[in-house]
Amino acid sequence: MKFLIAGYGSIGRRHLRNLQTLGQHDLLLLRSHRSTLPEEEIKDIPVETTVADALAHQPDGVIIANPTAMHLDVAIPAAEAGCAILMEKPISDHSPKLDHLQKILSDHPNRFLMGFQYRFHPGLLRVRALLEQEKIGRPLSFHATWGEYLPDWHPWEDYRRSYSARADLGGGVALTLCHPLDYARWLFGEVSLIWGISTKISDLEIEVDDLAEITLRMQNGMAGNVHLDYYRRFVRHDLEVVGTEGVIHWNNADALVTLQTVEQPECVTLAPEVPFDRNDLFLAEMKHFIAICAGETVPSCTFEDGLKVDQMVSALKQSSAEGRQIHLD
Repeated sequence: MKFLIAGYGSIGRRHLRNLQTLGQHDLLLLRSHRSTLPEEEIKDIPVETTVADALAHQPDGVIIANPTAMHLDVAIPAAEAGCAILMEKPISDHSPKLDHLQKILSDHPNRFLMGFQYRFHPGLLRVRALLEQEKIGRPLSFHATWGEYLPDWHPWEDYRRSYSARADLGGGVALTLCHPLDYARWLFGEVSLIWGISTKISDLEIEVDDLAEITLRMQNGMAGNVHLDYYRRFVRHDLEVVGTEGVIHWNNADALVTLQTVEQPECVTLAPEVPFDRNDLFLAEMKHFIAICAGETVPSCTFEDGLKVDQMVSALKQSSAEGRQIHLD
């Protein structure tokens, strides 16, 4: 099959390497030539600079890895051409073109995969299984934290110029680190109420929010909190779930899950079956996308899932601006 990768930043390069690892070598890049990455490893890969020229190659799959604000400029014509699409989160920065893409995809519901790779995390998959097995009884509350110092993300570039730091490219911590909003829905069900703050609080030289404090009320009655920031010097990304009969904790870095229950008060550590590497998430996601392109499976994370997260971020911004709870029902 032929794959088009739109964007050659950090995530675009990762997807390209993973496609090659999985035996896919009929590759094409759509580029603006503004990437700060070295280009030696892509010197033999064809490059186009317009969407029309890129789609004229008739790719089977299109991977949208350009800045958020430019997602729909590629997604809409790719969907119209009948290509399968893997889109990096979020779908967009609330573009009015969303309705148009949704209408096109209604005729091709099994050709769009939303890039929330944490659904492939072995630790979170174990958490989901433990919840389904009711190991901690009825879950009552959760707390997710993701803090990571933005200037350390891509040491080869000026963080102030990165899309994560620029409003015009769809940056900001609530959009860029929105994965916990997705896996909260995936683990606990739909959200009925959201309130919180999204603001700039640190000394980072950026024009977007670097802090999001989000409180969620789920339709099943659970309550949860999600903390996101760009300024934490020592990375933390974890999740704790408290139930009527115990506590589950997941740590992203090593994929370890700990379980403590009334029946077994001593904390039990559950390690992944094989040593965890962060790229495993993206590799598993790409295997899934290749199977979608081949018509062998349906997307595990859909356009509607991505749209829900976009709506949650929009509701957070509204809550922060107006100082009130926002109902999502």
